[in-house]
Order: sequence, then structure tokens, then C-alpha cells
Amino acid sequence: MEREHQNIILKDRKKLLITGVHNVESFNEESIVVDTQLGLVIIRGLDMHINKLDVESATLDVEGEIGLIEYLDGTVPQRKGGFLSGLFK
Repeated sequence: MEREHQNIILKDRKKLLITGVHNVESFNEESIVVDTQLGLVIIRGLDMHINKLDVESATLDVEGEIGLIEYLDGTVPQRKGGFLSGLFK
């Protein structure tokens, strides 16, 4: 089985480009939840905004102060109540 491809490119912790994006589940200035080919990705930071979401090329372009990029793909034990309960505490 061939694994899907995905790239995450972070420049100076200010510009983020993610490929292999299916959908943006939720976003605000401090948190963006993205459904990708390799699982959910959570981006946390400050003053973040989405410059572009291109569904044809499956890319997401984000700017802001990026502090954390985290995969939730089933290999990490889930928190009680699911990931959304922990995300919106």
C-alpha cells in the first residue's frame, strides 16, 4: 500500500505551507485544525490567519506566530472526551 505524500514547510516560524490538505476543520487566531492525507494536524500560535486554501492543489498557506504543530493520527493516546474537548478548554 502506497502512503500518501504530505509536506509541512515552516519559514522563520511565521509562514507555514501544508500540502495534502483535505479540509480546514476549524480556525481562529490561536488554533487551526486541518484534516490532511496523513491525519489531523493542529497548529497553535498567535495572530494566525489563513492566506490561502487551495482545494485543487490541496495546499494551505498560513501566516502568524507559529508555536506548535501536532499530528493526531491514532498513534497517540486520545484524551478523555476526544481531541476537541482538550483543544477548546
